[in-house]
Amino acid sequence: MDAASLAAPAVARRDRRPHAVIIGSGFGGLAAAVRLAARGFRVTVLERLDQPGGRASVFRENGFTFDAGPTIITAPFLLEELWALAGRRLADDVTLVPMDPFYRIRFHDGAVFTYSGNAEAMRAEVARFCPADVAGWERFMRLSAETCRIGFEGLGHVPFGSPLDMLRVAPDLIRLRAWKSVYAIVSEHFSDERLRIVFSFHPLLIGGNPFAAPSVYCLIAALEQRWGVHSAMGGTGAIVSGLVSLIEGLGGEVRLCAEVEEILVSGGRVRGVRLAGGETVASDIVVSNADAAYTYGTLLARHTRRRWTDRRLARARYAMSLFVWYFGTRRRYDEVGHHTILLGRRYRALLSDIFSRKVLAEDFSLYLHRPTATDPSLAPPGCDSFYVLSPVPNLLGNTDWTSAAEPYRRSIESFLEATLLPGLSEAVMTSRLMTPLDFRDRLLSVHGAAFGLEPVLLQSAWFRPNNRSEEVDGLYLVGAGTHPGAGLPGVISSAKVLDQVVPPAEAFARA
Repeated sequence: MDAASLAAPAVARRDRRPHAVIIGSGFGGLAAAVRLAARGFRVTVLERLDQPGGRASVFRENGFTFDAGPTIITAPFLLEELWALAGRRLADDVTLVPMDPFYRIRFHDGAVFTYSGNAEAMRAEVARFCPADVAGWERFMRLSAETCRIGFEGLGHVPFGSPLDMLRVAPDLIRLRAWKSVYAIVSEHFSDERLRIVFSFHPLLIGGNPFAAPSVYCLIAALEQRWGVHSAMGGTGAIVSGLVSLIEGLGGEVRLCAEVEEILVSGGRVRGVRLAGGETVASDIVVSNADAAYTYGTLLARHTRRRWTDRRLARARYAMSLFVWYFGTRRRYDEVGHHTILLGRRYRALLSDIFSRKVLAEDFSLYLHRPTATDPSLAPPGCDSFYVLSPVPNLLGNTDWTSAAEPYRRSIESFLEATLLPGLSEAVMTSRLMTPLDFRDRLLSVHGAAFGLEPVLLQSAWFRPNNRSEEVDGLYLVGAGTHPGAGLPGVISSAKVLDQVVPPAEAFARA
């Protein structure tokens, strides 16, 4: 393939800045675009959907606004950094509201643990469940803070490009006993099984099984305590809109309905991309915010790969998927908080069904999001906007979601009606579903895995697809499928890694 044959608009040919193409406009892709544009690259973001955001896109129906994906915002300083790079202030474009409490965790028997950022309140909650575990909680939080210092503050934005990088951090990983699971470490600090659940569920927020995710993910508890849990007024989509504005203000472009079909390679280096319909876009570098397995298995399918071969991708472990029901009610439920976690009667066995057996169980655990508790503008007056999320097996299981989706929704509706939302079935006035099929077909996640590769020890750091591709020069990866992993802090930090692995703009000679 001759790079000169790639199409480029006349205005782009006159722009002498090196060109960076970003595939996908999730948080990782948008953050990468801001960072590269601030470093002097001409940036083009290509998004196959009709709106930016990827998993963080927005659904609007009958006066209701639904954030399709992430709703829990932690480590807001990562967003503030992006705005500062563009010479602006986050607070000028986005209003973040701290959550108090962070969320409520409701057990099957009706007991509720109120999880907050107030240390005294947390001691009291732990004591209410098991007075003997207060000292264990204090020890666990010290461990979590140390793990956060090493795993997030120290390594979250550092590239892992070779096995030597793993050897460099091996002493810290050994000290943290990273080979142990989150649940195993938590169990060393708490004797009460309910508290073990409360302080071990966090890996589920990034697609991990608490019984398999390495103990480094114990850092999430300290991360929340230190920087808080926040919600964006106007929904998470307000952050997406703000990031697009930053990119455009830096001279970049976000193109919608532009699906990339292939990453073009010549002489072992990326030369651009080809879109559905045949258009080609030349570039000096390509940053893929697409699912990492999709990037290698589909977008680079015609390129010979040494590490991320089809065989290796087939043998990889993929994260769980999600069933999400978005619904609006013609009444308000003011006694329900912004974030509620409803635990089913099983914990370990349910997670085994999801991650190992990959069967759709009759019972479930749920995350209920009621953003109108904080921002009533997301629903018509007197109404509430909700989504309820259930972790489910990815498509490597044999569930037929074309027939299972509606019965599963009705089961969830009945459970919510019997617990937190009385009269729900009569109150629903708008409804929409997302199943693993949508993650596969709409978001192009391999096997419908909502978080890409499962976060286990041998799929972390260097063992994960690297931020600088091992297969092709000039190709970089950001997002949930690469280091450091899923979750809002993780995907934004993956873009920060680019500062260390992408050469400066001056290094690219222009013809």
